[in-house]
Amino acid sequence: MAKPVIAVLTAEDEDMLPGLEVGDTATLLHVRDATALRDALQRADILVVTDFRTGMLEDCWPENSPVRWVHATSAGVDALMIPPLKSSDIIITNARGVFDRGIAEYVLGAVLLFAKDTLENLRLQRARQWQHRETALIRDARALVVGAGSIGREVAHMLRAVGMQVTGTARSAREDPAFDKVCASEQLPTLLPGADYIVITAPLTADTQGLFDAGMLARCKTGAVLINVGRGPIVRSDALLDALDNGPLAGAALDVFEQEPLPKDHPLWQHPKVMISAHMAGDFHGWRRALAEQFLSNLARWQRNEDLFNQVDI
Repeated sequence: MAKPVIAVLTAEDEDMLPGLEVGDTATLLHVRDATALRDALQRADILVVTDFRTGMLEDCWPENSPVRWVHATSAGVDALMIPPLKSSDIIITNARGVFDRGIAEYVLGAVLLFAKDTLENLRLQRARQWQHRETALIRDARALVVGAGSIGREVAHMLRAVGMQVTGTARSAREDPAFDKVCASEQLPTLLPGADYIVITAPLTADTQGLFDAGMLARCKTGAVLINVGRGPIVRSDALLDALDNGPLAGAALDVFEQEPLPKDHPLWQHPKVMISAHMAGDFHGWRRALAEQFLSNLARWQRNEDLFNQVDI
């Protein structure tokens, strides 16, 4: 196979992925702006995307690009679903597996945060108030993981390890040793009333966009906690706020939002029942190097003309 040209699209202030060294086996193009991207898409065989400015990608995509493989350095690929890619036979791969453990640990931390009433502890500490309270055990608590994929399975492993009961949802019901059971997604409305913790790990698709609206959130158990580490638009922010203020939810841990960055005047920032993080649940020390290593492993398969792993079914 001829030496491939690899274009790596990053943010304007972002360096190349550390460890992305190809020697003389390929040509690397570091792309940071629209002009460079237009040029790269005219001659690259492979596009690696670490910056998901979809507007720019769609605007710059030429009518006849030689790109044959697009790799997303994320688990979700909704940002890559531009018409030229959806209607082509270009291979799309993702970073499935890299972020699973980090996200699972984040979820466990969020469960403990609410079970042990840590947000209130911090508020009382700032007020210098000594107020004894009782808190919940998580053993035997019921978690519902919405999205029983790679990340959802790792979350289930971790929550079951501390004694929780974990049900997952997927496109269809199946047997899966990571979960106590996996039900079809269409059963979600009937599963919500029994869940103490609802963990969203699903990708953003036509089926999940706005899935947690006012009607769905109203079905949640009184005192339940919502944890979203999937995609922000899966949850309607206005409906979430109402469910926290007037509905059944006792709290929410949110790593993703409908609009990112979350606007500074958004009411979620100051909500006493909410913990916010900046789309970082899976980002551990060394994650960018791990992404480079994963891509290089797949590149070696590409150069041997073997099937790529982590191929996405559009």
